[in-house]
Formats: sequence, C-alpha cells, structure tokens
Amino acid sequence: MGARETALNALIACRKSGAWSNGVLKDYIRRDRLDSRDAALATRLCYGVLQNRNKLDFYLKQLLTGNVKNLHPVVRDILHLGLYQIYELDKVPDSAAVNESVTLAKKYGKNPKAAALVNAVLRRAADTRGQLTEPVSYADRYSHPDALVALLKQNLPKGTLEPMLIADNAAPQMVVQVNTLRITAQALTERLQSERVTVQPHGWMPDCLVLSGTGNLETLPSFREGLYYVQDPAAKLSVLCLGLPREDIRVLDCCAAPGGKSFAAAIAMGGRGQLLSCDIHPHKAALIENGAARLGLPNITARVQDATEPVEAWRGAMDVVIADVPCSGLGIIRKKPDIRYKNLAETEDLPQLQGKILENQASYVKPGGLLMYSTCTVLRRENEDVVTSFLEEHREFHLEPLPLPEGLPQNETGMLTLIPGQYDTDGFFLCRLRRNV
Repeated sequence: MGARETALNALIACRKSGAWSNGVLKDYIRRDRLDSRDAALATRLCYGVLQNRNKLDFYLKQLLTGNVKNLHPVVRDILHLGLYQIYELDKVPDSAAVNESVTLAKKYGKNPKAAALVNAVLRRAADTRGQLTEPVSYADRYSHPDALVALLKQNLPKGTLEPMLIADNAAPQMVVQVNTLRITAQALTERLQSERVTVQPHGWMPDCLVLSGTGNLETLPSFREGLYYVQDPAAKLSVLCLGLPREDIRVLDCCAAPGGKSFAAAIAMGGRGQLLSCDIHPHKAALIENGAARLGLPNITARVQDATEPVEAWRGAMDVVIADVPCSGLGIIRKKPDIRYKNLAETEDLPQLQGKILENQASYVKPGGLLMYSTCTVLRRENEDVVTSFLEEHREFHLEPLPLPEGLPQNETGMLTLIPGQYDTDGFFLCRLRRNV
C-alpha cells in the first residue's frame, strides 16, 4: 500500500467516524508499514487536504459539470487528493497525481464511472492551472468555516486574523525540548547531526531545538535514550514562567497528558521534589508514566484523577499547581487541522468546566504558592473571562507578571495569549496566579 492510499484511508476514517487525523494517520502509517519517505508524503497529503478542503471544493465547482455535493464522498476525497498534488505540491508530476488518483478511484469508487470522472477532472485541472478564479473569502481561501472566522475575528486583535489563518495551514515545525538532566543542547545537536537530522536552535526558547529530516522520530537512538521530548515552545513557556526552583517542592499537574509540562517541570526541578502528574484516563496516565521512565524522571508520579473531583489530602499542600485545562483547541489547528470543522456549539459549555477545574485546583495551592492556568485556545471566554470570574470570587489570589524570555514582549498583566502567526508557536493562553501569604 502506498502513501496516497494510506492518506485516503485516513481521510475516510476522519470523515466517517470523526476520528482525529493525527492519531489515525499515525496508526495507518504503522499498519501499512510505510517507509519514512512515504510516511512524510501520506502526512502531507492528509493534512494538506484537511487544511485546504474548502479551497479545493472552490476549484472543483469550476472543474465539474455537476454539483460538488452530488459526488460520492470517497470520490470527492480522491479528487481532493489529486487536486492538492496538482496545485500545491511542485515536486509531484501531474501525470503521477492523475494516474494514482485514477487507480484509487478504480479500487474505492463504487460507481464504475468514478475512474473516468476522476481522470477527466484532474486532467482538466492540470490543463487549466493558473486560469481558474481564485477564492476571495477567508472561508474559501484558508478553508476555515464562516462561523469559525467570525468567532476568531471577535476574539483576536486587529491585524492578527489573517496571519493566524495562514499559520493554521502551514506545516508545523518539529520542535523538541532538551532533557538537560542527561545532555546539553550543544551535545544533543551534535548527536542528532550524527543521526543525519538537521538541527537549529529555537529563536527564543532556551534548551529547545527545531528539527527536520527526522523520519519517524521514535526510531532514533537519541529519542529512545530519553535525551529530549517533543513539545511546542508555547507549552514549555507556561512552565518556564513558573521559575521552578531546584528544591524539594510539591507540584501538581492536573490535566497532564501527554505529559510535556510535567516533563518540563520535573527537569526544571533537577529531578528533585515530587511531581504528581494526573489525567482522567488510565491509558493517558500510562503514557505519562512511560514518558517519564524514558526520560529518567524519578520525581514524577502518574495518577488517574478527575481534575474536578476534590482530593482532601492535597488541600493547601502544593507549592505549584499547573492547570492546562480541556479547551476548544483553536490554537492548535495547524497540528490538528480537522478541529476547524468541529461543531462550535459543542465548545460553548467549556468555560463552566474550566472554571470548575480552576476552582478545585486552586484549593490545593499553599499560601504563597503558584497556580498556572493555561489553554491551547485564543477565545476570551475560555481564557481571560474564566480567570476574571475566578478572581472575583477568590480574593486570596492575585495576578503576577509573567517572566518572559528575550524575544517576547514584557508582560505586566499576568496573562498572555500567543496567536499563531506571531512567534511561530501554537495558539496558547497562560496566566500566573499567586496565592496570598
């Protein structure tokens, strides 16, 4: 099975079962035993189609004699794959894009005429490249539904909407954080280069590297030896802004999976102290446990725990609590492109859950202790509004300025929203709260 068929199967699974593309694609690449080159192509095709679905339909309307909505869903998927290769991938010959798509139509198209239709439409696309009308609306040009564009426009500062939409459709960098308990950034750079990986230091995050040419990262000896872990700079920033000391303190990460913030905190603590890393799902707690073992972080204890349920033994016992709460995920569309097509109405009740988690986790903070509230969304109702409501009811907490690294603006408010397209990070909100002594 080749890259295009794997990508098609992933697209079908996402459409039919509502599965997340990143998880399905990883499973299918493993199932189909793709080598690193085909795995990269399958990933680019699947993500590329999801990132450009509205735009591809805009072109299809000009190439078809019939209605796009009348196409069989699988045939539409195949046409999307073919069009994406023709219009967006310079290194794929038109003939390969057409012929491979026709082969898929013969295998997956239930109508015997499907292959002929795919052949005709894609040949017309190749022949008329540069002649079709280009999309004008943000919804069509950047494949973000109208309702999502309107919501983002309400929440983003002037001039940041279009750069975010562009960033959402860009391929995210592979960014890793150095496990400084085992190796320095310089030594890791040399090690990765010996494994034929291209390495660049991150622009403003210390002990952070940007990689390319990794193939399947998990097969590299340096990864298996626990010399680094994958984490976006925005997520790492929330831990960096805590300024954790190398002392025997107690830290709670209440919604920790897949574990990146727990790993960052444990390393910042020098492997000392106690870090409780919790998740509501047993298999995710196991994931954290396995990651901590790979990285050699003995101060992490993974635990299955609902963040909304109180644990009396923890009340007033934690020096630091990290609450990276469940959210709409609108800041990570570049990594989960299908988020843009989810029903926004299903996210409207999230602030109630977020407020409940924040209320419960705040009770665990010692007098003088720190609470970091964060999300991977850019919506005020899940970010500033949740914090403001909390502070109105809890005068024992106050905001503290975020100690940001060079390369980011000074912060005095204690709250910061990173918007995709600004600093080459995920969209992320972080807020530093101190409990009064």
